[in-house]
Amino acid sequence: MTSPSPAPALPDGLWDAPVVLAATPIGNLSDATDRLRALLASAEIIAAEDTRRTRHLCQALGVSPAGRMVSLHEHNEAARAAEVVAAATEGARVLVVSDAGMPGVSDPGFRLVTAAIAADVGVTVAPGASAVTTALALSGLPTDRFTFAGFPARKGAERRRLVRRLVNEEWTTVLLESPHRTAATVAELAEQLGAGRRAAVCRELTKKHEEVLRGTLGELTEQLVEREVRGEVVLVIGGAEEPEEEITAEELAAEVLRRTEAGVKLKVAAKEVAADHGFSSRELYDAALSLRGAS
Repeated sequence: MTSPSPAPALPDGLWDAPVVLAATPIGNLSDATDRLRALLASAEIIAAEDTRRTRHLCQALGVSPAGRMVSLHEHNEAARAAEVVAAATEGARVLVVSDAGMPGVSDPGFRLVTAAIAADVGVTVAPGASAVTTALALSGLPTDRFTFAGFPARKGAERRRLVRRLVNEEWTTVLLESPHRTAATVAELAEQLGAGRRAAVCRELTKKHEEVLRGTLGELTEQLVEREVRGEVVLVIGGAEEPEEEITAEELAAEVLRRTEAGVKLKVAAKEVAADHGFSSRELYDAALSLRGAS
């Protein structure tokens, strides 16, 4: 009688923490990492947003999960988080995955992480594909500073607050939206933020029919009226232009005096500078006299 073969050794560092949040592909299965495969194969509990989709993912990746798979979605996360963290406290290896992308980013995972932190259970991340950063990189809009606002509320005060914030938001903003509401949302943003604000509509990212529409909100509104939007959609909205710093009468008075040093009469210089900046010539004349007297 032959003895059973020993279980394969786990890669070093794979389970340095008992709870691991792992990003899954957002479209292209080639984006799955070796680390994700190893985690799926060796986790003792897999907390999945949709267990059916996670099983399909495992099958597509050629992975046979040995652990128990439980659901962790928006309707049961509060209760399920305590159960999963308790198992991790007792030594279970817990993997958290969503249907696509990073758990906790507009997907279940946040409550489980906070519960793990409260229980002093170690948590780490196996990074990977993200619709947010993928759309941001493809948008052609500034990426040095950005905000992420998830799915806009469909209506009501919360939606109005978001739109009001975007009016003056100087950073690029990333939003998620359902395909059948995309055209209406872009049209509303064009009306509220101005048709000239630059934006991008990104759909089916990393998939065969990936498409990025770039332009102003007005241009995108016109394009979307003529077509049916399909697939997963990410909206990237350019920031508002930074307001010009207000110049003071005292600062302009210095310019008036520089012109008088070149031979221009004080009253003439005050009128010229006032006309250039929309100030009262009398105000600049008096400010220049005060500045001259103080020097």
